[in-house]
Amino acid sequence: MIEIDLLIKNIKELVNPSNDHVVRGKELNSIKVSRNVWLGAIGEIIAFIGYEDDFEKSCKLSNDAIVVDGSDFVVFPGFVDPHTHLPFAGTRQDEFRLKLQGVSYQQIAEKGGGIKGTVRKTRDISYNELIDQSEKRLNQILLSGTTTIEAKSGYGLDKESELKQLEVLRALNSFHPVEIVPTFLGAHEIPEEYKGRNREFLDFLIKEVIPEVKKRELAEFVDIFCEKGYFSYEDAEYYIDKVQELGFRIKIHSDEFYSNNAALLAVKKKAVSAEHLIAMTSEEIETISSSDTACVFLPGVSFFLKLGKYAPAREVIDKNGIVALGTDFNPGSSMVSSQLFILLLGVFQMGLTIEEAINTVTINAAYAINRQDKVGSISIGKKMDLLLMDIPDYSYLAYHLGINPIHTIIKSGEVVVKNRQLIFDK
Repeated sequence: MIEIDLLIKNIKELVNPSNDHVVRGKELNSIKVSRNVWLGAIGEIIAFIGYEDDFEKSCKLSNDAIVVDGSDFVVFPGFVDPHTHLPFAGTRQDEFRLKLQGVSYQQIAEKGGGIKGTVRKTRDISYNELIDQSEKRLNQILLSGTTTIEAKSGYGLDKESELKQLEVLRALNSFHPVEIVPTFLGAHEIPEEYKGRNREFLDFLIKEVIPEVKKRELAEFVDIFCEKGYFSYEDAEYYIDKVQELGFRIKIHSDEFYSNNAALLAVKKKAVSAEHLIAMTSEEIETISSSDTACVFLPGVSFFLKLGKYAPAREVIDKNGIVALGTDFNPGSSMVSSQLFILLLGVFQMGLTIEEAINTVTINAAYAINRQDKVGSISIGKKMDLLLMDIPDYSYLAYHLGINPIHTIIKSGEVVVKNRQLIFDK
């Protein structure tokens, strides 16, 4: 008999991606829906999915088992956010006011704002203060249904501050329910002390910072901002070649405002993902759609910056590409931390169906951070990461806007949110 520690019985509706690895092309428009299902975990791992009769035959409850009545709930996998910049200091609402008055993101950056402004704050903040600020944001991320995130450094741009950001992520991951997958984004911007010397700055990262990141095992991925005004295609290729020699997997900030064929570089270097992609060309769409590199689209940027243009999700889906959505949570271009809101932007602004949007923030988002074997779907052997929503059915998720439908959140087999309140202990 399987001894179950956590049981959710009589689930009104269990919603799952159409497969447990990655969903692409036409398959993206389908999900699996089951009713009156029982779901059990041993520790943090799902051990039973079936019906009451099957449970009685093969399972029993452990002495201190928790039993949840699921008859009022639609149950989803925990959302996965494959692109955030979580460990940053301060906020930039002053710049946001300027943007509303017509000043562009690039113009603000040219005047010393933008990324550079957050870099100054992040360099100055203490390790403990950065943990406190990041933890408060992480609580809000969890309450909106995200149970696993990728988080990038990139607001230090020197050795000490970049390592500080990554150490903060490690500390948060040790006590907070949200699982954090760390990415080193030292090549996020060219710091003032290296202005006009992009390649020298990359060499500094390669020789001085990345070996320490590797030694301390502080990051799984390395990312670079390949964009006009930041790092060129040639810079990015040079950097990626060196980084891959050290065993890191690659992500690329690609074609956010202008195309410089960064999406083609992502495919060439077998990057796990190319991210942003608003300005992709037809050639890039064709090439990346036939590859195994995930397109991580970030509609929060288009919305927050009022660009009037979103990434070409429909074209990539129609060409059988891999589409995931993320928040790009950051203080300048997407102060958006809710994957539920991103799902809604996918539906209302990018032309996705509800089913497609669900797949893009669950299994495909997990694929984009190499976690598809652990999270992103409700499957035996994966983590028990669940969202219990008190809504009539899954389609209601994108129908009734402006509410928080998430009543209970289970992360790694533990109830961490109940009645829309955090209940976990550090």
